[in-house]
Amino acid sequence: MMLRQVQTFLEAQAAELDAATNTQLAYARDLKKFIDWLNRTGRTFETTTRSDIEEYLVDCDAQGLATATRARRLSAIKQIFRFAFEEGWRKDNPAIQIKGPGRDKRLPKVLSETEVDKLLAAARCVGRSPVDRTRNTCLMELLYATGMRVTELVSLPVSAARGDPRMLLIRGKGGKERMVPLSPPARKALALWLKARDTTEDLARLAGKPASKYLFPSSGAQGHLTRHRFYVLIKEMSVTGGVSPDKVTPHTLRHAFATHLLAHGADLRSIQTLLGHADVATTEIYTHVLDQRLKDLVMDHHPLARKP
Repeated sequence: MMLRQVQTFLEAQAAELDAATNTQLAYARDLKKFIDWLNRTGRTFETTTRSDIEEYLVDCDAQGLATATRARRLSAIKQIFRFAFEEGWRKDNPAIQIKGPGRDKRLPKVLSETEVDKLLAAARCVGRSPVDRTRNTCLMELLYATGMRVTELVSLPVSAARGDPRMLLIRGKGGKERMVPLSPPARKALALWLKARDTTEDLARLAGKPASKYLFPSSGAQGHLTRHRFYVLIKEMSVTGGVSPDKVTPHTLRHAFATHLLAHGADLRSIQTLLGHADVATTEIYTHVLDQRLKDLVMDHHPLARKP
């Protein structure tokens, strides 16, 4: 019964809120953990109380789960009980007044401009063939030029890149669209990749294969380059470029995009729009990153800071 309710909830999220696949999968995983706990402790979804949910959160804490993980699980629980109340499955919402553990206020890792330059140069060398290297260069140039999320990048439709665009239309979380400008290096890399991609696609069509709608096509189930494959690629680039792999993920390029813009005078509202953040408070983390970098700069280079 509980699994059917979860499935109905996920379908409603997909239909009404246009929730991304990754978001639905995250909800499904977190709610399955909660349901497993209810079953183990002899509880049911229909009779769950506020104290039950709080006991579950205590259990999660006892397992040593990170603050962010516990906060995410509570968010999923809050969403499904709100849905259950609105649908009339329950007469109350036991999760409505429960406060989450809060998020760890850790500053994101940020790459310096020199490190990004090394990664961009490495992208031109990583790959088994000239086509692979052209694709990898385009991936990195687009990622740093736009600050896209990796899912947005690898699933870009090829139609968005036609006609040497100055702006790229990106479909982000919740189906929200935004426009981001392309830098000259990104436009050049995109044009070279489109030429190589179209040649490869023409040969594939001659072999009887259907045309791909994606900018970065793949023969896998998703039809486009996967997040995991790009994660592996960017690690290879970090090694080739002499940048610590521990610092480099697709998301650190997004952080670098925002922090470097801020360092060069861009305002928070503009960066919020470019990143596709719903709330400017999310973007404000980059002011703290910049403050820390300036502090480190002074401590490392100011003559008074070096005196004992």
